[in-house]
Amino acid sequence: MDNPIQDHNYMLNDLGTKREEFFPGVVQQVQQTDHHLVFTCANRAGLKVEILADGLLRFTFSTEGAFARDFSYAVFGQNKPSPPAFEFKELADHFRITTQELICTISKNGLRTRMMDRSGQLLNEDEKGFHWEEHQDYGGDIVKMSKVAQPQEFYYGLGDKANNMNLRGERFENWGADTYGYGKGSDPLYKNINFYMGLHQRSAYGIFFDNTFRSFFDFGRERKDVTSFWAQGGTMDYYFIYGPTLLEVTQKYTLLTGTPELPPLWSLGYHQCKWSYYPEKVVKDLAKGFRERQIPCDALYLDIDYMEGFRCFTWSKDHFPEPARMVQELKEDGFKTVVIIDPGIKIDPDYWVYKQGMENDYFCRRADGPVYKGTVWPGLCHFPDYTREDVRQWWSGLFEGLISEVGVKGVWNDMNEPAVFEIGTFPNDVRHHFDGDPGSHRKAHNIYGMQMARATYDGVKRFSYPDRPFTITRSGYAGVQRYASVWTGDNIASWEHLWLANIQCQRLSISGISFVGSDIGGFIETPDGELYIRWLQLGVFHPFCRTHSSGDHGEQEPWSFGEPYTSLARKFIELRYQLLPYLYTTFWQYTTQGTPMLRPLALLDQNDPECYDRMAEFCVGDHLLLCPITQAGVGGRRMYLPLGEWYDFWTDKVFFGKQEFWASAPLDQIPMFVRAGAVIPFYPVQQYVGEKEITELTLHVYYSANTCQSVLYEDGGDGYGYEEGQYQQKTFLTATSLTTYSLSQQVQGDGKEAHETYRVIFHGMPAATAAVLVDGQDVPFEASENQATLTVKVPATFNQLSLHSVMPTT
Repeated sequence: MDNPIQDHNYMLNDLGTKREEFFPGVVQQVQQTDHHLVFTCANRAGLKVEILADGLLRFTFSTEGAFARDFSYAVFGQNKPSPPAFEFKELADHFRITTQELICTISKNGLRTRMMDRSGQLLNEDEKGFHWEEHQDYGGDIVKMSKVAQPQEFYYGLGDKANNMNLRGERFENWGADTYGYGKGSDPLYKNINFYMGLHQRSAYGIFFDNTFRSFFDFGRERKDVTSFWAQGGTMDYYFIYGPTLLEVTQKYTLLTGTPELPPLWSLGYHQCKWSYYPEKVVKDLAKGFRERQIPCDALYLDIDYMEGFRCFTWSKDHFPEPARMVQELKEDGFKTVVIIDPGIKIDPDYWVYKQGMENDYFCRRADGPVYKGTVWPGLCHFPDYTREDVRQWWSGLFEGLISEVGVKGVWNDMNEPAVFEIGTFPNDVRHHFDGDPGSHRKAHNIYGMQMARATYDGVKRFSYPDRPFTITRSGYAGVQRYASVWTGDNIASWEHLWLANIQCQRLSISGISFVGSDIGGFIETPDGELYIRWLQLGVFHPFCRTHSSGDHGEQEPWSFGEPYTSLARKFIELRYQLLPYLYTTFWQYTTQGTPMLRPLALLDQNDPECYDRMAEFCVGDHLLLCPITQAGVGGRRMYLPLGEWYDFWTDKVFFGKQEFWASAPLDQIPMFVRAGAVIPFYPVQQYVGEKEITELTLHVYYSANTCQSVLYEDGGDGYGYEEGQYQQKTFLTATSLTTYSLSQQVQGDGKEAHETYRVIFHGMPAATAAVLVDGQDVPFEASENQATLTVKVPATFNQLSLHSVMPTT
């Protein structure tokens, strides 16, 4: 038998196979400075606690005494709240921090924490708490946190995970991947959002683990009573975010990581995309197809075939010989042009972008020095290091030709996980600057796509000014919403993927990323007409609304399936354009308050356990509730309405919440409900945003015996006048007295009134109306035969509209 010692030039022993976990020891020292507390243990482990707000605490651990540089790509410093006053006490076996909302205890042995509300109700507590092990392959630490999973605790969040809404019992990985044709349960996916929410005992909290290394989350899969998260490097650095409602948690997280600026209104219109529309005649015929069929559309997309040999920032001389002329002609017909840009720069000494990158050393290098080479669409490529400020500035400057010279209106970043053919992504030894804190690709992988989106956004914004920018990204880290909209990646034309699109977009929205949509109809393979229409019915209620397909699988324009599907597609895209003022207002609320645009039922009523596991139903903004049909050949579905009164949008029938029922939905309908008391603004149908001056806005008012508030936000729809006060924020209040039903309006902002009149349609009136007064003056009105619907035209500047002789029902 061979001697193993002679076959190897190293010593074998029992210790080499053991992986030891380390824990903080006994606290020996506490230092307090302003809103910081630093706890140091006998074994040099440490914990820094920052009290950032009454309901927001940050926990940063150290394993060897010194804390890493305080730097984050995710946290938006301008949104950090002012630190509050707090009380700190040392007790027999623990320390206690008390704010206006929270009680936090930290054990003297092991630094384990417990979080409670001010009444003493437990919110979250450590199990093992913080622990770590040395990384045998790369050095540094694998940092870990384990917490108790409370009985009947539900978990939500983590971005684009293709799984059930409640994450309990599952394990996930965040390591951005190009997942072509993913399915339910596929993991990891494109985005890396280390944020989740917990709900138990009707109280909610959130945890944001700000670590860019490959990370994992286990919600009771390995041990059913334990939730844990860990990363293969970096620091255990997480934020505890108290609600007490799920809506408040996601608001606070979204504001912490930042919200986008208001998009141009046209970007909320309908978009059409395919891999690929070329040459120019195909694009022009596509545009003609929309206008001749009177199907509204605002944006047409060009995929990689518009380039010369897939070289970014170039145009194919054969396919698009005069791109500026073509883009201008499309603009004259109401279309904005959006083009794709990938990170891979073709290795070609005659290619100007490649030459600039090489001359200035802008590309990523391997650990031993060579510039990294990877194969994507152009062949062998180099890749910019977007974690360097000078590289981002260079990259943003490259957009001058596309935006200023050609007239492109939006840019779509793809393949930026980063994706590399055959091997998946960059090797681990590729180096990144990380804005002054250099590291390997292990550290930078999860933020690579976000920093590309950041540089792209800066360039599009610079050269689009005074118009607003529009950008899209496939990959991103927490906070990517500041720079781009997103979509759910390369899905499949299947009913399962329609179901997934609904879940993924809701989950991304409550994870801070509301400007989201899916490839309507599926990217891979081809839907039939029924699947396309059912998907479109969902997609028109997603903030980003785009049909996108792989061209080698068949046509997927709204008219591709013949009648009755063409007419149905037109109907729902027109509905999208009618709802633009409501969707734009909802987007404004998201940018200013952090409220998710898409809201699962659990965010609507967390006091109702029936809502916790619901996945199909969701609200868009404050007042619209949808439930898509995700099965073939059915004329409706069972669904659940949360607390309140809800109007069926199609019939005006009133339903009371907290019940499950059968919702009828033939192919020309989606289950759609409006909150009683709401005011929903409607535009007239347009073929594109700005086609016509809208002198009259329709307000749909849904009767309720209870007072209800609705908001309408309007500005120029583009440009930055709103930052100087050129907007109107209109607050509508509906109220009932014994004999009147009233609608009042209050206006804030210095913007010019956009409309001359409102056409106000009241729905569900319980009794006949004898008179209508507008600011004390009688005005004519029209009533339906059953008196339940009433229409009146009023000046857009009215203060109060009153319907008299309305006896409220009980």
